[in-house]
Amino acid sequence: MSDSKEVREQQLGSLDDEELIANNTRSSRSSFGFLPIHSLKHVAGYLTHGHIPLVLRLLILMLFLVLLVAILVKVSKISTSQEKEQLKQNEISQKLTQLKVGVDHLCQACPWDWTSFLGNCYLFSITQRNWHDSVNACQGVGAQLVVIKSDEEQRFLQNTSKNKGYSWMGLSDLKHEGIWHWVDGSPLSPSFTKYWNEGEPNNDWDEDCAEFRDEGWNDAPCKQEKFWICKKPAAACSME
Repeated sequence: MSDSKEVREQQLGSLDDEELIANNTRSSRSSFGFLPIHSLKHVAGYLTHGHIPLVLRLLILMLFLVLLVAILVKVSKISTSQEKEQLKQNEISQKLTQLKVGVDHLCQACPWDWTSFLGNCYLFSITQRNWHDSVNACQGVGAQLVVIKSDEEQRFLQNTSKNKGYSWMGLSDLKHEGIWHWVDGSPLSPSFTKYWNEGEPNNDWDEDCAEFRDEGWNDAPCKQEKFWICKKPAAACSME
């Protein structure tokens, strides 16, 4: 009886030692921070099911949306700035146009009592003088007794003088009989001789000065009093 009792006590002692070792082992794992088996499985499932990549994708999407909104706001500011600049330029352009109109009213190409034609100003007198006094009268207003440079100018002056009356032009043969010169010293072009009236110039009465008469030119005594026509370049009224 005593032997069997000792055997049982030894077996019980060895079992107690195993339980003690097992308990100590579990206690040691817990104290060193190891997770239980079921907890490790949970973490592994969390990782394998891709929760972290999804979170990262959401974060990237949010960052992209924030960046897109920032770009749109920037573009909107740029567009608004460009629109404001365009409106400002349009306003400046309108003001310049209005200013030019005002300047045009203030700055006339020709004096108010002169007539403008092809970049020149013409004064048709309302009184009569002899040819020499007519030359001086034109010089007194910064012009010269008219010198004709083109067929267009000739037609304009001829038609106007018919309404005004016989008028002196700046052409004479005072220096050399039969050789006609303008007051600026230039000779009469052969292409302009077609404007003499039929049979003119004839120098019947010491006629050394030219006038507009009817449909063409006529030579007349320089001492006769007639209307006259002055000519000078038109003034420049440019905003450039």
